[in-house]
Amino acid sequence: MTEVYIVGLEMTPFGKFPDLSVKDLAVQASTGAFDDAGTDIGGIGAIYFGNTSQGALEGQFMVRGEMALRRMGLNGIPVVNVENACATASTAFHQAVNHVRAGVSDVALAVGAEKMYFDDKEKVFSIFDGAWDVHNREGTYNLLRDLTADCVLPDEALSAQVNQKSLFMDVYAFLSRYHMDKFGTSQRQMAAVASKNHFHASLNPLSQFRNDMSIDDVLSARLISWPLTLPMCAPISDGAAAAVVCSKEALSRFDARRAIKVHACELGTGRDRDPALFDQHVSRLTSLRAYDKAGVGPEDMSVAEMHDASAFAEIQHTENLGFCDFGDGGPLVESGATRLGGRIPVNPSGGLESKGHPIGATGLAKIYELGAQVRGEAGPRQVEGVKFAIAENGGGFHGVEEAAVCITILGK
Repeated sequence: MTEVYIVGLEMTPFGKFPDLSVKDLAVQASTGAFDDAGTDIGGIGAIYFGNTSQGALEGQFMVRGEMALRRMGLNGIPVVNVENACATASTAFHQAVNHVRAGVSDVALAVGAEKMYFDDKEKVFSIFDGAWDVHNREGTYNLLRDLTADCVLPDEALSAQVNQKSLFMDVYAFLSRYHMDKFGTSQRQMAAVASKNHFHASLNPLSQFRNDMSIDDVLSARLISWPLTLPMCAPISDGAAAAVVCSKEALSRFDARRAIKVHACELGTGRDRDPALFDQHVSRLTSLRAYDKAGVGPEDMSVAEMHDASAFAEIQHTENLGFCDFGDGGPLVESGATRLGGRIPVNPSGGLESKGHPIGATGLAKIYELGAQVRGEAGPRQVEGVKFAIAENGGGFHGVEEAAVCITILGK
């Protein structure tokens, strides 16, 4: 099987764009990736298109990619539509990489696009109801709630009133409390994650939120689901991102000096497990496969992008990816190790909490950020001497963990 390289990358700004459609965003990202690669759609052998919500919000349940990219002149190019909850875009990238690796064609495009801002907020938040087993909603919710049935909540947790939120913030809150109970993780450590990521986002012109926040600012913000306050939670977002990948044999057609090698791209599915078996988490197992495939380990990583749909999730995944022992994710962020300039900068883009989270584009936005880091083109967010970069992107929920996880390792 051939080696695979990224030769083109693009990401739109993330945020609220009432005048842009999902088609506009998809075309903008795809065109930018083609321009970055120095090619056009005529040089593409296949397209993998990621989107999660257009069916529910606009009724475009099928052939989304074929419709979204039609104006670009598909001219018979195969299009595969991908949906894997919040891991949709990284799964599209995984499919494009394997398409090229298998030799089906020598160049492919992965694109993820999402339009989530609509006037009907109740309909928007209902999207998340379909990201776990719809036949066992109550059973899954009760399983997670019961993890911390004996947890004594502070008064503010009991009095919080939230009109609209994703049910996944309750999921993350239950898991946060469980981690707090097992390891002594604190709400302040979670606030340190959000504060760090808001600072990183202030350096990223494509981020949805660019306001720096102190730890105390995060703690004093509106409570969503204890211990999570609003800045600790990913927002609703519009946006798109795309990547052009090619085989080693096709690399001569592009600027090889800016090519980024895909050392590993592994996809995993959540399992039924005892919640106390932290070392059996799907992100842990999938990252071990990725490290093995790439021939490297956590100690070789220079920078990471993680799925911080909540601040707690980043703490959890620093442990899952082996940057610290289980239970030490809170002290790790508190030490400054995951901040720019630290031992292992995490989410220099600002992460989902601050950069934004258009579900079907998020995974490729991580690839975009890490590609810029490997190329040395991340500007004020640049991590010095990047050799290897790792992305973790989770989607949906099953039992006590994500339903799907994609781990990608990039390098020169």
